[in-house]
Amino acid sequence: MSAANVLEINDLNFDAEVLKSSVPFLLDFSATWCGPCKVLSPIVDKLADEFQGKVRVGKLDIDDSPGVTTKFGIRGVPTVLVFKSGQESGRHVGVTNKETLIKLLGV
Repeated sequence: MSAANVLEINDLNFDAEVLKSSVPFLLDFSATWCGPCKVLSPIVDKLADEFQGKVRVGKLDIDDSPGVTTKFGIRGVPTVLVFKSGQESGRHVGVTNKETLIKLLGV
């Protein structure tokens, strides 16, 4: 279950929600079976709350959305991608802290 400010992203809504976003978009690629993803999830939720209005945040389950997962070459989870103006502008693979994700966003 995601926080209120976190969008559920999938193969169907990825282009509309992420690529067409007018503000930076942080997308957390994860899976229900992934232990490290469960560690990162609350950090991503906090970012969504703290940067509401400045950044959009979403989560994508790699098992439910193989199209986007393959398109961006996601080979391990958790992986966080940042998109600005429809382009990937940052990537972090593995568990990290809030500060690293804020730097990745550049906000």
